[in-house]
Amino acid sequence: MGPSTPLLILFLLSWSEPLQGQQHHLVEYMERRLAALEERLAQCQDQSSRHAAELRDFKNKMLPLLEVAEKEREALRTEADTISGRVDRLEREVDYLETQSPALPCVELDEKVTGGPGTKGKGRRNEKYDMVTDCGYTISQVRSMKILKRFGGPAGLWTKDPLGQTEKIYVLDGTQNDTAFVFPRLRDFTLAMAARKASRVRVPFPWVGTGQLVYGGFLYFARRPPGGPGGGGDMENTLQLIKFHLANRTVVDSSVFPAEGLIPPYSLTADTYIDLAADEEGLWAVYATREDDRHLCLAKLDPQTLDTEQQWDTPCPRENAEAAFVICGTLYVVYNTRPASRARVQCSFDASGTLTPERAALPYFPRRYGAHASLRYNPRERQLYAWDDGYQIVYKLEMRRKEEESQLPIISPA
Repeated sequence: MGPSTPLLILFLLSWSEPLQGQQHHLVEYMERRLAALEERLAQCQDQSSRHAAELRDFKNKMLPLLEVAEKEREALRTEADTISGRVDRLEREVDYLETQSPALPCVELDEKVTGGPGTKGKGRRNEKYDMVTDCGYTISQVRSMKILKRFGGPAGLWTKDPLGQTEKIYVLDGTQNDTAFVFPRLRDFTLAMAARKASRVRVPFPWVGTGQLVYGGFLYFARRPPGGPGGGGDMENTLQLIKFHLANRTVVDSSVFPAEGLIPPYSLTADTYIDLAADEEGLWAVYATREDDRHLCLAKLDPQTLDTEQQWDTPCPRENAEAAFVICGTLYVVYNTRPASRARVQCSFDASGTLTPERAALPYFPRRYGAHASLRYNPRERQLYAWDDGYQIVYKLEMRRKEEESQLPIISPA
């Protein structure tokens, strides 16, 4: 060892003492931090234990309450089912009583009907209609109702072609439009995105109201000519009937409807001036004029030429009427109130004279959403296609022979 070795040892010992002091302070600092962390962890553990105990207590308190609430819910559900059953049973009983004791038909025995001195010479052919088929049925009651979907606005028409060989559904939305939707079948119409499945047929003139009809591959509709109702001019009081070929998309024929002073036949459906209908006998038109603004008129049309074959003044009033349909030559007028309530057939007129209004059934329609904008009878299916405030509805009808109705006793109102 050289003479400098002791000096080196002394130098190292002098530096080691401060390092040992710093290490001691660092260890003490780490111990204090660890103690603080342990204390906080202990506090968190205590709080977690306390919260867990509180949750257990809350759960123990809520379980009996939930069991009671579930029992009450089941009791309310059972009571609601019972009330619903009672309401349904009450409605069936009311329908039965209404069938057994129908309301007085809308027959007004005034001078117009009895042929007194107030009869107006309208030049109408109020003659008995000669049936061209052996159809002798009349509506007995509305057996069922099925709401299919909601499509379009509050007023419109949907129907099938009663003479067609396909299951196509025709939808005409609105009271002044020129585009009809055609669906391949009913199932396509009921889909959520139904419009994508439909083809569109555009007619050259906008239709008026909801009185259109699809019959034998043609679309029949009323057109307002220039100066038609509401337009002023020489054509103020007239409408033009259009026969449109749906396959060729061309106008086949047209004719001015032979009635002056046309007014809406239904006071609750103010946009319709001519309501076209089809039954087993062919094509009909329901309308009204200012000459007798209290009652409906009925006309038999030739579907080939649009000529008017016969016309009748009916005893059915316009007031509170909302729609009508024809079955086996008998006009059935549906009445309602404003605001809408439960509709019923309250007046009928048999053009052949077989069924008198006093002996015709006056059925109610099931509960529904609003007022009928249109009703289309399909003689092949014996059901009605209804447009009810944007909802498309099918009513299945129960029929009976007119002779059976005529043999029923007349029940005088109380």
